[in-house]
Amino acid sequence: QVQLVESGGGSVQAGGSLRLSCAASGYTYSSYCMGWFRQAPGKEREGVAAIDSDGSTSYADSVKGRFTISQDNAKNTLYLQMNSLKPEDTAMYYCAADCPIATIERDEYNYWGQGTQVTVSS
Repeated sequence: QVQLVESGGGSVQAGGSLRLSCAASGYTYSSYCMGWFRQAPGKEREGVAAIDSDGSTSYADSVKGRFTISQDNAKNTLYLQMNSLKPEDTAMYYCAADCPIATIERDEYNYWGQGTQVTVSS
């Protein structure tokens, strides 16, 4: 059974940085496409970044140049390095797996973690 467990969330001031991690188990990690999504209160879940097994990436316009998605296949772990954080980045961040390509379209994913909260204060 596929399991995704996020960590690394927290509270930071605007301009700060956080690195989220997603530990994956239950499948051949290196063959899967993975992504990060976020959901703020009262808003729909939106795609943030994605990476496929070839290393191709995709980012939402709102995070380009500030966030970097990466993976360590040896550790079965997905990362999201978030720099220059803004208050509007405040949300629950979710890891997702099993997409056909590196896409930030929510409906393309089959497996989801429980999320980790990121709060950015001004």
